[in-house]
Amino acid sequence: MAEKKPAPLMILISAPSGAGKTTLCELLLQARPDMARAVTCTTREPRKGEVDGVDYYFLKAEDFLRRVQAGNFLEHATVYGNSYGLLKSELLSKLRAGKDVLLNVDVQGAATIRAAAEEEPELKRALVTVFLTTPSLEVLEARLKNRNADDAAVIKKRLAAAKQEVAQWKNFEYLVISTSKAEDLRRTLAVVEAEKMRVERSHAPDMEYVTLELPAKTEPKKSQQGGSQHRKRPE
Repeated sequence: MAEKKPAPLMILISAPSGAGKTTLCELLLQARPDMARAVTCTTREPRKGEVDGVDYYFLKAEDFLRRVQAGNFLEHATVYGNSYGLLKSELLSKLRAGKDVLLNVDVQGAATIRAAAEEEPELKRALVTVFLTTPSLEVLEARLKNRNADDAAVIKKRLAAAKQEVAQWKNFEYLVISTSKAEDLRRTLAVVEAEKMRVERSHAPDMEYVTLELPAKTEPKKSQQGGSQHRKRPE
């Protein structure tokens, strides 16, 4: 008999820039082949090597706007002149196929998704939110500098934003303090396993329960007074 799988999860991971969110998501997808990345729509042009439907859904601006007006997106935003959005249908189709879905979003996007999921019972049931952050701003600053991707002005701006983002950790269900790639992955996998075992996402064991009939409790016999009973006489 085929084993009944727990209801699929929608794992949302958010973090300040430089905390290791993208790396954690990549490792999580490698560790859990049954998990699928949520593919985002964008109006920007594809970069070299990017594949439509795999890296992004590349849409024309007018098509994107039409979907916004139709209420197709769970959340959407405009960044540096390009629009990005996450389709409700993208998430629901994967969840209904029994796939766990991974969302890599910023703190603002996470807040929007949490609010929108309240209106969608399937998404609300599946949603699990995780916030990843470094132990301190000093550690975050060191990681940003070690990336060699931004100049000093950009790093300063990212750190200022991080102070506000970290303050939102209480709005998430789980907090993972980043120490190493391996440890971040171990802790996040523990979250996934724990959520899989929640009663509301599980199926009852497929077996018959037998109630054992216990023998009736008997009362001890009381000693009879008089008759043939012999008592020891006091000396």
